[in-house]
Amino acid sequence: MGSQSVKAIESLSERKDFLYHLLDDVKALDMMIENDLFEKGKQRIGAEQELCLVDKNFNPSKKALEVLEKINDKHYTTELALFNLEINLDPIELNSNCFSQLENQLNDLLKKGHYSANQVGENKILLAGILPTLKKKDLVFENITPHKRYKLLNNIIKKIRGNDFKLRIEGVDELILKHESILFEACNTSFQVHLQIPLKQIVDKYNWASVIAGPMLSVMSNSPMLLGKELWSETRIALFQQSVDLRNKSYLLRGQKPRVSFGNDWLRKSIIEMYKDDIVRYSPILTSNFEENAIELLVQGKIPKLEALSVHSGTIYKWNRLCYGINNGIPNLRIENRYIPSGPTVKDEIANALFWVGVMQGMPKKYKKVYDIIPFREAKGNFINAARTGINTYFNWFGKGISAKRLIKEHLIPLAYEGLIKSKVDKKDITHYLNIIEKRVDSHQTGSVWITNSNRKLRKKLTKDIASATLASCMYKKQIKGKPVHQWKIANPKQCVDLDIENIELDKFMTTEIFVVNEDDLVDLVIKIMKWKNIHHIPVVNNKNKLTGLITKKNIDAIDLKKKKLIVAKDIMINDIITVSSETSYHKAKDIMIKNKVGCLPVLEYGDLIGILTKNDLEKLKDTSSINE
Repeated sequence: MGSQSVKAIESLSERKDFLYHLLDDVKALDMMIENDLFEKGKQRIGAEQELCLVDKNFNPSKKALEVLEKINDKHYTTELALFNLEINLDPIELNSNCFSQLENQLNDLLKKGHYSANQVGENKILLAGILPTLKKKDLVFENITPHKRYKLLNNIIKKIRGNDFKLRIEGVDELILKHESILFEACNTSFQVHLQIPLKQIVDKYNWASVIAGPMLSVMSNSPMLLGKELWSETRIALFQQSVDLRNKSYLLRGQKPRVSFGNDWLRKSIIEMYKDDIVRYSPILTSNFEENAIELLVQGKIPKLEALSVHSGTIYKWNRLCYGINNGIPNLRIENRYIPSGPTVKDEIANALFWVGVMQGMPKKYKKVYDIIPFREAKGNFINAARTGINTYFNWFGKGISAKRLIKEHLIPLAYEGLIKSKVDKKDITHYLNIIEKRVDSHQTGSVWITNSNRKLRKKLTKDIASATLASCMYKKQIKGKPVHQWKIANPKQCVDLDIENIELDKFMTTEIFVVNEDDLVDLVIKIMKWKNIHHIPVVNNKNKLTGLITKKNIDAIDLKKKKLIVAKDIMINDIITVSSETSYHKAKDIMIKNKVGCLPVLEYGDLIGILTKNDLEKLKDTSSINE
């Protein structure tokens, strides 16, 4: 999907033309492999930094295009959503202090981004696997970056899927939502790392990348929450697969695999096996205007771009993606690691990159032809378990059970050290970044652990959305300081909150866990609910779940229950109630409550009850505001 010039396949002739070029590209690639035309003697690393753009209250900002114009740097580019941007770092040869160079370049580019974002409405750049303050209302079609390729994929998914889709992820909490646009994919922000691999090693190294993916993810996880729900340790894994899933019921019934996947099997003799499998499994959905014939170019002694293969591969999202490229007229192969999340800090990201590259380079010879040693499903199972439970995962490692912490410290860190020494990386870089991984394990604090523990602490005193904003604020401030996540203290609102309370909207601090009663429920039940849940206001709904009234403790106190045992909610409820929308500001809501002498305000969105604002919520905000002062 990197090309801007793609279009949807809409006719039989377009499909035939695309398949002609695609099959030619696969044949040409096979010929290049057979004739060993790929670059030798050099390996490079590279990275892509996806990032979140937030406003001064740490809500998603839709100002990406304005910020991009201010930055005016070719390394920066758009992403799917208007609240995301991406930085493409320069490829660097794998040797010497290449990882320090990568960190320095990324810090320099982020410094430029921070400055430019601040010039556009005091926006900020935040590194987060999933932005804590995202809401469902942010994930609408209007917030897709207005570029053809993004809208095209969104339209294709909607056309194929129709309404036959739900997003469902179960963790500590459960999230069930209708998926209305591809923008749920934009919740995911990653730090994608590229490693160039020699042709003779590519099959074994690609298989090895699958073997180590679970352990790598367990110590790198940084995305435990989505829309305020505590889900997987690395929720991005489940979310990305579901957000761009093109399968409807008929596809699922015949076992069609999702386009976002861990893969289906080991490679055995050639990478061509994977491309053939992709062509068999996944129908082409995009095409382009192809100007070259790959086989003819090869015959002429030229190197083809393999454009059709690139377009097709760009619609299939493997967590370890095999990439073809050309550098100075010489073709190369690389593996792109797509599962590493963005954040918690630049230093953490570079440590993750070095650790992964080191373990890739340090692959033991005994694990060549791994397909003869363990089933593919073992590696896949390890990956899914790591996404769910992170650093607490217990792995099946070549037939033996082992904890993530022990596997990383006793086996993978030494492997990484050997691989990096063999690659002639400076010992200073190796020890510096591997120490970050080791300390992360020793402290039992990944980004996901810190976010989860911090959110639980904040929720004791703050509403869900204020806690999320506070969490984002803390993350931002700690990222600016640059200390790796194992050194972070659990979030404290007294240190971190920096919100414009007067102008903040109700959806930030209203109560969203609402207890309601039906119009026909007995008042005796209403009384018990209010007592059991220690609440003083309870909304009343009809059989269509629409708000029709409100019962307060004053209503209850005014009733002689001895004389009226069988009265129902609608007999005593307040019919003339004052409601507000979720976009009402704190200041305005407070004025409405004071002016009308009411203790709560039901919050409606498109006629549906989505929250309630009480005096208790205002007190929480007052406490938060006093912290700022």
